[in-house]
Parts: sequence; C-alpha cells; structure tokens
Amino acid sequence: MIYIRLLYEFFKVGLFAIGGGLATLPFLQNLSVKYPEWFSMEQLMNMVAVSESTPGPMGVNMATYVGFTTGKVLGGICATLGLITPSVIIIIIVASIFEKFKNSKTVERVFYGIRPASMGLIAAAGFLVIKEALLNIPLFMENRMITDLFRLKSVIFFVILYIAYTKFKKHPIFYIALSAAAGIIIRF
Repeated sequence: MIYIRLLYEFFKVGLFAIGGGLATLPFLQNLSVKYPEWFSMEQLMNMVAVSESTPGPMGVNMATYVGFTTGKVLGGICATLGLITPSVIIIIIVASIFEKFKNSKTVERVFYGIRPASMGLIAAAGFLVIKEALLNIPLFMENRMITDLFRLKSVIFFVILYIAYTKFKKHPIFYIALSAAAGIIIRF
C-alpha cells in the first residue's frame, strides 16, 4: 500500500538525515531513483527552490509535497509523519535522560562525532544542487564537448546573483523573487 510505503521511506529519511532539510537531499535523490513515479530529479530541484523560499522546515515541505503528489492528502500526512516521527522519538528520549547525562563525556563525544556526518550530508546536498542546476552531464556524456557540460544561462544567472548579493546586500526574499521572475521569463 502506497501510504505505508511513504510512511516507511520517509521514516528512514527522518531517522538518518541529521542536520536539517538540506541533509535530506541525498536521501531524496535515492528515493527519486528507487521510486521514479513519485518524483524526478527536476521535480526535486523545484522542491528545493520552493521549500527554501516558503515558511516551514525544508524537509517537511518536501515530504509533504512528495506525499501529496503521490497519495493526495493522506499521502502528504503519511510522508510528513514518517519524516518527523524519528525526531520526535529521539527528542523525547533525550529530554527524559538529558539531566542525567548532560555532563557525560561519552554524550559529548557522540554529539561531536555526529557533526562531521551532518556536514557531509549538507555538503552532498550542496553538490547535488550545483550538479543539477549548473551542469548538464547527460548532454556532455552524449556529445563529449566541454561547452555542453554547463547550463550556460544558469551559470551566468548564478554569477550575476552572487555578485549582486555580495555587493548590494539586499534581503534574500528580493533575490528569491527576482530568481522566480527570471525563471518564468527566461525559462531555466
């Protein structure tokens, strides 16, 4: 049944994606390969853009989207519950024993050890977004021309936005709106 599958798959994502919404991207990429009928890589990149620019946690927004498009309202609820349940369980356990172990060297080392894993997941997400947004690897593999490796419009727009953001220091919402308008007009 699709609802149990959504709950199970997003429970696994929620259990292992330590580090926030971006840390869910490598897991969601795997889901897009395992279940291509749920969403494509292009849809995943669109989910990242929308989830980053809308209120709420990025991972929850993406889980809700995938669940809704796959199984309507009940699918959205199952995917979202699957994603957040591990965190709720872990928080309840940690909160119940935190006082007892808050000064423990072992607990301190465990949290210290989790940091590199979290950073690795976030870095993998960053590379995934760069790969999908700025590179066109299938076209490059087909033609073997270096000029086909880059999505030229996307690279140019990225450079312009980066320079504008560092020079003018406007609010990020301004750049999100500008990017949305450019995407509609230029059709990235």
